Amino acid sequence: MAHAGVARAEKLLTSRYRLSSEREAFDLLRRSSQKFNIKLHTLADVAIRLRGPAPGAPVWVPSRPQGPAPAIPVLGASGSRPESHSAVLTSALRQALRVTGAHMGNVQLVENGMLRMEKHVGLNRQFTDYFAFVEASTTSCAQAAEESRQVTVKDVAASDTFDEASREAILETGSRACHSTPLLSPNGTVIGMISSHHERPLHDLTPAQLTAMHDLGTQVGRWLLWHRNTAVLTALNHLHADATGKSRSA
Repeated sequence: MAHAGVARAEKLLTSRYRLSSEREAFDLLRRSSQKFNIKLHTLADVAIRLRGPAPGAPVWVPSRPQGPAPAIPVLGASGSRPESHSAVLTSALRQALRVTGAHMGNVQLVENGMLRMEKHVGLNRQFTDYFAFVEASTTSCAQAAEESRQVTVKDVAASDTFDEASREAILETGSRACHSTPLLSPNGTVIGMISSHHERPLHDLTPAQLTAMHDLGTQVGRWLLWHRNTAVLTALNHLHADATGKSRSA
């Protein structure tokens, strides 16, 4: 899936900038992703989704004032000045596990209309491979994304939320219950999902736990949107400048 997205971006860039090969397009993506510490597949996804730059435009996306990175108070000291995309997701996952009392969990981000696995703790390889991308609505995380709300599965073995293949993958990793919380932009768009997995069936989370998870989802979602509108777009503009220079010198 990730390779397919990068391949689509390579074809698009090769055609748009009249590059000599898709390898040259890949090098453009790689340089910009490394310079701005943006994952290659993330930059490729944005390049595919956004409308292309106007002919002769100096930038792909005109700059828009965004202000400093928003704080993430629920992460404590580590959230007062978030350092990087990876650090924010790691800290958010740790906080989710603290709040829910779990030892296993994962963070997914929306990409190409699917949930892509970004971070995980305590889950086996079968689980992370099976759920590397989630599109069908036969999982609690997909249900939470579709309905923009928290979803608790108290007993994975007995729940009708999952199809049998998904249920087997979850049970094999040692999870008997799970809770999924959307990462939301200020306008309510689902940007990602954070889920905890529990070794025993659950009762309902307490109101305090649900509130803490809601706050985590909204604060991290706001930061992720800021990151997408600053660092990711800056990387895209760098790619455009690099590619335009190559086109002119060809």
